[in-house]
Amino acid sequence: MPTLQHLALRQDKRPTQSRRTEDVRRRPRSTRVKSTVEQLSPTRVKLNVEVPFDELSAEFDQTYRTLASQIRIPGFRPGKAPAKLIEARVGRDSILAQVVNDALPAKYSEAVAETETKAIGQPEIDLAELVYGETITFTAEVDIRPEIELPDYSGLAVEVDPIEVADSDVDEQLQSLRERFGTLVGVDRGVEEGDFISIDLSATIDGEAVDEASTEGLSHEVGSGELIDGLDEAVTGLKAGESKVFTSTLVAGDHAGDDADITVTVNSVKTRELPELDDDFAQLASEFDTVDELRTSLRERVENSKKAEQATQVRDKALELLLETVEIPLPEKVVEDEVEGQQHQVIHALGHDDAQLARFLEAQGTTREEWDAEARETAEKSVRTQLLLDAIADQQETEVSQDELTQQILFQAQRYGLAPQDFIQQLTQANQVGAVYADVRRGKALASIVGDITVTDTTGAAVDTAEFFGSDDTDTDGVDDES
Repeated sequence: MPTLQHLALRQDKRPTQSRRTEDVRRRPRSTRVKSTVEQLSPTRVKLNVEVPFDELSAEFDQTYRTLASQIRIPGFRPGKAPAKLIEARVGRDSILAQVVNDALPAKYSEAVAETETKAIGQPEIDLAELVYGETITFTAEVDIRPEIELPDYSGLAVEVDPIEVADSDVDEQLQSLRERFGTLVGVDRGVEEGDFISIDLSATIDGEAVDEASTEGLSHEVGSGELIDGLDEAVTGLKAGESKVFTSTLVAGDHAGDDADITVTVNSVKTRELPELDDDFAQLASEFDTVDELRTSLRERVENSKKAEQATQVRDKALELLLETVEIPLPEKVVEDEVEGQQHQVIHALGHDDAQLARFLEAQGTTREEWDAEARETAEKSVRTQLLLDAIADQQETEVSQDELTQQILFQAQRYGLAPQDFIQQLTQANQVGAVYADVRRGKALASIVGDITVTDTTGAAVDTAEFFGSDDTDTDGVDDES
């Protein structure tokens, strides 16, 4: 269950009834929180919660201590003022409201645990009238994980691509290895595809310079398509010192989506010279003595890579089949939060500027309505996937060890280019360690059932999934869930 960050409180405004004046701090603690559950839909419930007044004694003590340290009362040192003087200064109703507001997250959590509610997302809290000395009552509407009927996995079948290693695959690996050991040399000719050039760029819109689109000494591999559209065509044939103006659409900054006149100047042209493919190269680039030995090793590497690709395809197709097969009710509020989370990243990056967003969408070739619909579709699939895998994990009683959680955190830290300790600190501050745990658990759950699904390749040959997903006789580490 996500940590409760904020509660939407709505308090009734009925006239206040008579109040009992007993000192709550002196009362013994009595019964625990009493809770009942009302099913509103397959994905939403209402918790009806009663908190005996005596249960708030610890919260009252804490509130009085906090107020005593903040309020200066003549004749008493800070923190030493008695409760009755604090009540007289602040007001009993205000103190009660503060106590209840501070206690609600914990009492809500107790109610969720007591009723074994599988809550997801933030609750909507409706707090009844507060009367000093009387039971505190509130309701909490919250989305829940729905009950999902899972199929017999042995009746499912998926088809994947076969593992085929061609000579061209090995040649491609060799070429890549030669390029790593290649050297760049200057040439006195026009730019050709595959050349490495140093360029200056400047841009204008209606004759006005666009400073943010200007740069000098930029390195670029012609044909890579990594920079702006039209650049490779513009520089082709130019020699060092020559320039050309072309029109392209800016993709970032204040003028994202706008057409600009761009001037490119070629400073230098270099080509990559590759080493000869012989035994000397094999000894330079690897631990092998001959090219033949190097080829054999590269073929094995390609085969292992294709096996890993096939395993990913097995996992993805099994998941897609399950999503098509299983009926999964969607919690509407959770989907809405997922949509908002996806779009917030873009909107925040654009400074919450509607004009910037409009230009961004135009550059993407889409409308706001299409963007909203796509975000909704993505969010629905994401939530449906999580609910499905959580249900499988419960069914399979999937557990995650500390080592598995640590390995996943280290893997993610490396992927984001962060030191493990810094990444862990960020996860902790954002309260996301639980999310990483859930992802690992979901990946393991999916891996645990793949062996029950019939998997063949397009040639009709059976695919042995045990190498990557384990078997009934072995523990499975699973494949990371990227959903």
